[in-house]
Amino acid sequence: MTPCHAVEILLTRPADPSELRYVRSSSRLALNADRTRLMAVQRAPSPGTALHLLRRQLETHLPLDVLSTHYPDQHGQVLLNVALDRTALRTLRRDAAARGQHPGDVLRQHVTIALARQEERRARQLKERLTPLLTDHTVEEVLAGAAALLYGRQDHGPLAAP
Repeated sequence: MTPCHAVEILLTRPADPSELRYVRSSSRLALNADRTRLMAVQRAPSPGTALHLLRRQLETHLPLDVLSTHYPDQHGQVLLNVALDRTALRTLRRDAAARGQHPGDVLRQHVTIALARQEERRARQLKERLTPLLTDHTVEEVLAGAAALLYGRQDHGPLAAP
């Protein structure tokens, strides 16, 4: 029996109702409220094949941006399936050739660096926002306030990332 793989689909813009009707007639999809992210389950022998098959099935019907495996593998990694335009692909191949690496490895490095920068930026932003609070409140008060806020949100769903 062929295993199933959970795939997250990010769109470049919200899918319109006619696109969704057409795609839903051939695929089972769950979508978020703003119709920019979808979830699908794809039968395939491997996660990479699942991403490839799903992209080929949906690319002419939806404004696809990135497909990714929803669950990390045994190494804590998720697979990405990204369609690059010719200019970006040419640049990536040229960069990979100059480094003596595979284009996928160079792309992985670029994505890893970008994610690390974003994480650093968000941590810096959080620190900048917390610093003024700590001039007027104790650490305990800030922690208690954050805990109360988070606990109160359990009934209202998760916090949204900015």
